[in-house]
Amino acid sequence: MNKVMSDKKVIALYVLPAFLLLMLLVYIPIVLTGYYGLMKWDGIGSMEFIGLENYRNLIVDSAFWRSARHSLLLAIFSVISLIGYLLVSLVLSGRIKGADLFRKVYLIPMLLSSVAIAQLWMRIYHPTNGVMNRLLTSIGIEQPPLWLADTNIVLYSIFIPIIWQYAGFYILIYYAALRNVPNELVESARIDGASPWQIGYKIKLPLIAGVIKVTIVLAVVGSLKYFDLIWVMTQGGPNGASEVIASYMYKQAFTTYNFGYGSAVGFFLLILCLIITYIIRKLTATKEEVQY
Repeated sequence: MNKVMSDKKVIALYVLPAFLLLMLLVYIPIVLTGYYGLMKWDGIGSMEFIGLENYRNLIVDSAFWRSARHSLLLAIFSVISLIGYLLVSLVLSGRIKGADLFRKVYLIPMLLSSVAIAQLWMRIYHPTNGVMNRLLTSIGIEQPPLWLADTNIVLYSIFIPIIWQYAGFYILIYYAALRNVPNELVESARIDGASPWQIGYKIKLPLIAGVIKVTIVLAVVGSLKYFDLIWVMTQGGPNGASEVIASYMYKQAFTTYNFGYGSAVGFFLLILCLIITYIIRKLTATKEEVQY
């Protein structure tokens, strides 16, 4: 068996199906997206090569940069929310009653589709029958906000269900990492008189630093390409107040049938995600990882 598995031809044969699938679903679409970005095309008729004109238009497109700012705001909020997820995970990893029940409750949003979550929160934010405005009215606020119609607050109103949707995902990742921390280290620190805060901050967090870096990248990149819930709730409105890069790309390609420009937006989004991922890895790089 070892002789067979050491044969390079056999290894290549095993790797080939996954490689072909990866090429078909990832790399070829990326190349085609960059290629279509060089064209003037409505997605149906003949293509006209226009070089970098779409990318030049992108640089001076104020609507695009507005959507990019909204995506970056979502990324910032997502990274900040990781602190809350981490604190919850630290509590759940301790010896508290009902921890198993709480872990199951936090996972409920992961079981729902983005469309279902969008429909749920649209009803919560309903201007007359929604839970939010009924609650505000009950405490004496006569004119509660129009959560999804006010250009000043719609973006932040959408951030709340997005952060809620992924709470269980990140809590589960952090909880699993914390459960792998050797109990001997925790018990030794407890015997030496360390407080729960000191155990969490000086022992547990350094040991899961690698996992935290991964979640930061996942949160930022996921926020930059986020689309479905925002599209269902507002379609980027009102007046572009909740537009993000992915929804702007979709509108350009499939609403105005400017497929070439939409492809340029998509390719720029890919480059942006790669650059930000590289920056995050450089900023969080350490000379050595803590081993346990």
